[in-house]
Amino acid sequence: MKARRNMGSAGGGGGLAAVLAAVACLVAASPAPALTKGETVTVAADQARLVRLPAGAQTVIVGNPAIADVSLQRNGILVVTGKSFGTTNLIALDASGNVLAESLIQVEEPASTVVTVLRGTARESLSCTPNCQPMLTLGDDMTYFTERADQMKQRNQLATGQ
Repeated sequence: MKARRNMGSAGGGGGLAAVLAAVACLVAASPAPALTKGETVTVAADQARLVRLPAGAQTVIVGNPAIADVSLQRNGILVVTGKSFGTTNLIALDASGNVLAESLIQVEEPASTVVTVLRGTARESLSCTPNCQPMLTLGDDMTYFTERADQMKQRNQLATGQ
C-alpha cells in the first residue's frame, strides 16, 4: 500500500520497534471499525484510533496532515493520530484510482481529565489523572507553553545523554 502523509522523524530505533509491536498487539486483540463513505472519524488530539480500510485500498490521502496523520499497518488497518484541533478529510483509493471511501476526520480536545486554568486572558492546561501536572495543549498561553516545551526538551536531552 502507498500512503501520502506527513512523515515525522523517528527518535530511536528501539522505541519505534516497541511502538510497532504494541500496535500489532492492539490490531490483533481488537477489531477496528470499518471505514465507510461519509463516516466521520473522531479522535482526540495527541491520541490515536484504529480504523479498518475497505478491501483493495492501495492509497490513503489526508487533506491536512497538520490536523491528523495516518499510518498504514498490515491487514488494512489504518492508525489515525490527532495532531491539532479541526476537521480534515481522508480518501482511500484502489489501485486504479477509484474512490473506495471518503470520510471526515474530526480532531477534538482530549478527555475530561484536562483542567483549564484561566489567569486573566492567559490559559494553562493541566492533565489530572488523578494528580494534576502541566501539559502542552494548543491554545495555551505562549509563555506557559514555551516554558513547558523547553523543560520537556531539556529533560529528554538529559535522558538521552545529549
